[in-house]
Amino acid sequence: MTAVIVLLFVAGYACIALEHGLKVNKAAVALVMSVVCWVLYMSFCDVYVPRFYAGEFAAFSASAAEGSLLDRARAFANEHLLLRHLGDTCEIIFFLMGAMTIVEVVDSNGGFDFVRKYLTARSKRGTRSKRALLWRIVIMTFFLSALLDNLTTSIVMIMVLRKLVDDPKDRMVYAAMIILAANSGGAFSPIGDVTTIMLWIKGNVSTLGVIAEVFLPSVISVIVPLLLIQGQLKGELRPVADDPSACPSYDFSAKERQWVFWLGVGGLVMVPVFRTLTGLPPFMGILLVLGILWLTTEFFYARKPNVEGSCMQRMGNLLCRIDLATLLFFLGILMTVAVLSEIGVLSEFGRWLEEASDNNAYLVTGIIGIVSSIVDNVPLVAGCMGMYEIAPATVTDPALLNFVQDGTFWQLLAYCAGVGGSILIIGSAAGVVVMGLEKITFGWYLRRISWLALAGYLAGIAVYWLEKQLFF
Repeated sequence: MTAVIVLLFVAGYACIALEHGLKVNKAAVALVMSVVCWVLYMSFCDVYVPRFYAGEFAAFSASAAEGSLLDRARAFANEHLLLRHLGDTCEIIFFLMGAMTIVEVVDSNGGFDFVRKYLTARSKRGTRSKRALLWRIVIMTFFLSALLDNLTTSIVMIMVLRKLVDDPKDRMVYAAMIILAANSGGAFSPIGDVTTIMLWIKGNVSTLGVIAEVFLPSVISVIVPLLLIQGQLKGELRPVADDPSACPSYDFSAKERQWVFWLGVGGLVMVPVFRTLTGLPPFMGILLVLGILWLTTEFFYARKPNVEGSCMQRMGNLLCRIDLATLLFFLGILMTVAVLSEIGVLSEFGRWLEEASDNNAYLVTGIIGIVSSIVDNVPLVAGCMGMYEIAPATVTDPALLNFVQDGTFWQLLAYCAGVGGSILIIGSAAGVVVMGLEKITFGWYLRRISWLALAGYLAGIAVYWLEKQLFF
């Protein structure tokens, strides 16, 4: 049965990777794959449970009601395995749901207008150099992505870009660099990318550890392609005609929009602090920020009883705009990976990978990063987390030191899975959405940008290795 479950996973994974060609939403595939894998596991759990949980199952059987071995194994799996994995998965789902809602509220109520106004003012006040604007956009995207998710940051920056750059060819270069900056910026922040969020929530990396050691490699991964590509932009920007119809109307005043921005984005930044001070899981901090932001916006609307359009921008109505399909995809894929963990496939594959790579964390994570440019990095990271346990901080075995909290393997995994997605335009959510918004073709990106992204990716790994030799 192990072979059947693995084959089912491979087939489902292939359908997810070929989502655009098959025109089938990957969330649907992930959910079906997850349930079928758990059905197969529960049908043969009388084989797996006694094998991997001999002591716990013996104690459970002694206190359980009479029944066949299969019945007792199913009861054990339901109470001790399925619910545990579901709880771990829901931590990530609720965190992402809260973060997505906060960003949606801030965006819908004009909280990100300051980005457009800042860049526009800078262009009017100072030089209109194309290269100067490129540097400003890349820097802002990099740091904004560390606070928000890279997908939202990319959308915001593309909307800003359209108000500043009129030439479609130049805009494609700017858009490509937005992809690289968004993915690199999310890699070093515990709340900036889904894969880093997963590692942070499970305790594989800490807030200070991942920021201190992955920040510089992430910077280098975007600076290298930026230096190489800026030569493609020459001269001054042409003025872009203002389109009054493109300016949305908001129910909140400028001051109220600032409050919404600082409560939303500032709250996201404080989530790691909340976790440190209270010991509660991060999704509790996200829910607290969400509740405070909701109360604040409701208070603002209570002061505007005559505002007719407010119903569309209130949080209760914005909830329907959350990307539920993405959340369901995460639910399906993480629960599927949990089955692979329970049948022992991930641990066996991890042992084989250690032997094949001679315990070289740089080689393993480097390959994972390149593969993440082809297939979704969420199941890749989830699989790695299932293959290896977090080693105790007291270990002395050099091979296990890579797997302690903030060990080389986990930090490189956060970097490689995040930055590696930039190598191909289909390798990240940011790349896919920018591809659609700016009509960038796969071939153009492959010829003009992929080698730059790869150069930055490898340079970042080299800088991380140098950091380890000199400082850590």
